[in-house]
Amino acid sequence: MEMLVRAGRTAFGICLIGLGIQGMFYSDFDPVFLPDASSWLPFHTALEYVWCLILILSGLSIILEKKSKEVSLVLGGIFLILFLFCQVPHLLFVDPNWKALGSWTKALKELAFSGGAFVVAGSYAPSTIQPASQLLNLLQKLIPFGRVFFSITMIAFGIDHFLYSEFVATLVPDWIPNHIFWTDFAGVALIGSGVAIIAKIKLKIVAGLLGTMIFLWFIFLHIPRGIADPYGNRGNEMTSIIQSFGFSGIAFVIGFGSRPGINKSPS
Repeated sequence: MEMLVRAGRTAFGICLIGLGIQGMFYSDFDPVFLPDASSWLPFHTALEYVWCLILILSGLSIILEKKSKEVSLVLGGIFLILFLFCQVPHLLFVDPNWKALGSWTKALKELAFSGGAFVVAGSYAPSTIQPASQLLNLLQKLIPFGRVFFSITMIAFGIDHFLYSEFVATLVPDWIPNHIFWTDFAGVALIGSGVAIIAKIKLKIVAGLLGTMIFLWFIFLHIPRGIADPYGNRGNEMTSIIQSFGFSGIAFVIGFGSRPGINKSPS
């Protein structure tokens, strides 16, 4: 199982590197990390390149397992801060469509990234956990919430499958019949997986199945769409390829990377 956990961490690291490279290519913040309104920031382009470099170096750290525990903790904290103090306020006070669940897609992805980083941090053996500061000690307390953050996003995306079923059905490849059935099936699977992971019901089986399902989407849905339209909407389809690969890895780490005394259920 350790090999599967390492593969999951590597997938998450590759995801971060891919998003960092893509951000540099478009010279702009991915709206998953900062709302589109972030263009008002001073030195916007310079800050964007610094952010992309942070993502790339963080991904390399996780893949090479060099200070990866500490890096994952800090990264989880950064994503959580951006979600709480950038994404949520922008939605509530700027976005006129904030009541629509679909408008929360990018913000929820950032919450999933935060959860993923904490999940990865919690997957290392206790002997490698050496927090050197009060900040890292504080962030370490958030590790058990990593799977919860990730699962909240999965549940919301599952609900989206029913709220926007006609649109989601168009994403199902043409060679697969009964698009609405598979749309509803995926919605139920996402909601059920999210609830089960939060409640720690058959965690290994459920998280493993969730990781497998997302990986199959990565292969059969996102890669063909990315090849067909690699540059449209700022490379949105390529972004989906990268994110689905990373989310699949997170699910596998949730299922098989739990360490006794580290990933206890939040009280």
